[in-house]
Amino acid sequence: MRLLTIYIIFLLMLLLPIGTMAQDSLYKSKSMPASKMSRVSNDLKKSLEVNDEAQIAKNYERLANEFFNKSDNTKAEEYFKKAITSYTKLKLTDDVTRVTRSLAKVQESQKDYKSAIKSYEVAGDISEDKSLEKINANDANRLRSVASPVVQEGYVNSNIELLKKENKEEEVSAAYVQKAENSLKQKNKEVAIESYNQALAYAKGKPAAIIKINNEIAKVYASDNQFDKAIGINEKLLADAKTKQDFSTQIKQLQSLSVLYFKKEDPNKAITALKEAFALALQKGNSAEAKKCLISLTQYYNGKGNNKESLALYNQFLQNFEQLVQSDTTLIDTKAFQVSEDKIRQLEKEKSLKDELITKTNTFNYFLLGSIGLLLLLFLWIVKTLFSIKTKNKEIALQSLRREMNPHFIFNSLNSVNQFIAENKEREANKYLTSYSNLMRNTMENSNKDFITLDNELEQLKKYLELEHLRFQDKFDFKISVDAELDPERTMVPNMIIQPHLENAIWHGLRYLDAKGLLLLNVQLANAKVVIRIEDNGIGLTKSQELKTSNQKAHESRGMSNTKERIGLLNELYKKNIRFQIFEKTLPETGTIVEIVFPLIDKIA
Repeated sequence: MRLLTIYIIFLLMLLLPIGTMAQDSLYKSKSMPASKMSRVSNDLKKSLEVNDEAQIAKNYERLANEFFNKSDNTKAEEYFKKAITSYTKLKLTDDVTRVTRSLAKVQESQKDYKSAIKSYEVAGDISEDKSLEKINANDANRLRSVASPVVQEGYVNSNIELLKKENKEEEVSAAYVQKAENSLKQKNKEVAIESYNQALAYAKGKPAAIIKINNEIAKVYASDNQFDKAIGINEKLLADAKTKQDFSTQIKQLQSLSVLYFKKEDPNKAITALKEAFALALQKGNSAEAKKCLISLTQYYNGKGNNKESLALYNQFLQNFEQLVQSDTTLIDTKAFQVSEDKIRQLEKEKSLKDELITKTNTFNYFLLGSIGLLLLLFLWIVKTLFSIKTKNKEIALQSLRREMNPHFIFNSLNSVNQFIAENKEREANKYLTSYSNLMRNTMENSNKDFITLDNELEQLKKYLELEHLRFQDKFDFKISVDAELDPERTMVPNMIIQPHLENAIWHGLRYLDAKGLLLLNVQLANAKVVIRIEDNGIGLTKSQELKTSNQKAHESRGMSNTKERIGLLNELYKKNIRFQIFEKTLPETGTIVEIVFPLIDKIA
């Protein structure tokens, strides 16, 4: 009864105070070096604080691998999923493929075959490597055939060959372990041991994997009652662990040896191994393994009715209990990670809020930029439309001005025809009408053009001057000269700009002369510019103004303004810098000179 009471007290102390005392020891052991788990969790916190998605993804994966190595598959699965989310956000396909495959392995180790199959399939689908795609497909099919080890064997062998080609030694080793487990399902222990040994050959540089595989080989020998071989393997692992001062492995190998010795019916060696493991666990602060050893030892002694020895072990455990808990790094790491995980959860929430805010801000910014873009396009469209309308209006205005055929000329031409008819000069009237109709036809044909060839323009001007000369044969002669360097068939000139000035020279200068005058039209090339010079020796601008009626003054004024408007519109539309000037000759000469200057043009865009 006393023994039972002590046992209950011990269990209460073992189950309840450890959490509290471990929390206290967390603060008492600040000087202890941080574990790998602590370093990774701290790195994760830092990356979450600065919201570095690439580092967050990397640290999630690192943390998941730490949990996987410690066989905490639930936590490993949680952090692998978080890593996948971050890598997916970064669009890192290779990383997503790798971590999804790791997730599948964790799910498989938990016998969650349905989820594992799906993860293997996803890893295969997104992989850009055809071999890796096939490897994941094989693993998915292997799990579908979990009830048929023979079918599974084919997929495992296929993966071994593919992984060898890819030089993935660690995965080749894992595949051979799968092959060994498959052989055990088929009760083929020889092939299983052979596969385990092949797995060892590819596990070089991975001490944890080598220890695990050797332990599995030892279990196979033990299941076949080959205890000496199994013991030999565990003793070698124990010796290696002592050399490397790997106390955790020493404790586990001593426990395995005790189990083998009990099965071999050698309880003395079994108890010796257990006591050594118990003492080492107490010394090195491994409370979980100390508890396991203590339970095994007390069960054995109680079964033998040796309560005294059990009590001695309990007393030894209780005397070292506080120190054991304080120095148990596994408890400290667990509690430290709980604290870290709370901080990680808080940082994840803050990151989620930041990401949501960034997303909303980006959405608003995109909307704003899109709206600005649309407004800009609308503005540009309006500007373009207005410019197009303005240009069209200018073109219409230019056509309208160009088509303002000199009413004075038309009226006088008809009067001249009437005069020829009245004087019975039928032949002259017919000739005049024929020339007049040709001129009108050419003028109408070119009425929609802003520029025509010099050759075409001179032809029209010559016809016009010939008509006027028919009426005023005794008043003037005319002469047209063109620079030999100009090609009249290629050189372009403004349409109907020259004619009004020829008409003014005839009607307001030459026809008032008593003697016959001279009208000169000269087209020259000077400094890559075309210079058109209209010169007469008529009465000049001053005297002409004195003789004009008010109607004639209005007509001439309109003709000049028409020319200026047309030149202004042509300059706006074509940017040709056409210049126009008119001046009177100085005494003793009389007459007027008109100059029109523009760049040499051989093509109009």
